[in-house]
Amino acid sequence: MQFTFLEIDHVQVAAPKGCEEKAREFYGELLGMQEIPKPKNLQKRGGVWFQCGNHQLHIGVQETFQPAVKAHPAFHVKNLAKLREHLMAKGIEIKEEEPLEGADRFYVSDPFGNRLEFLEWF
Repeated sequence: MQFTFLEIDHVQVAAPKGCEEKAREFYGELLGMQEIPKPKNLQKRGGVWFQCGNHQLHIGVQETFQPAVKAHPAFHVKNLAKLREHLMAKGIEIKEEEPLEGADRFYVSDPFGNRLEFLEWF
């Protein structure tokens, strides 16, 4: 082949129109992701972008929004137990599912109903 995949550049999660403040509260304030500026030519679309380690998470406005209840991004976390404690203390519902060999993990829903996985490999 004459091309090579290097890595995932970003993941986009859909949200309804007017989602920006709730996204900032959840992804920025609660999860501690740093907001990054969207390119000027894309700002008119709405949404908000965050830095997540070496990658980006884009919250994009979808006119006919429906939450992703099965498909999801998975975030690799250092000290998952502390994240779990933090989220539970803030009233976020933690969802447990079947174990994944070699990892600890749990799921939550963002304010828009999108499924998110958080995991730590051991």
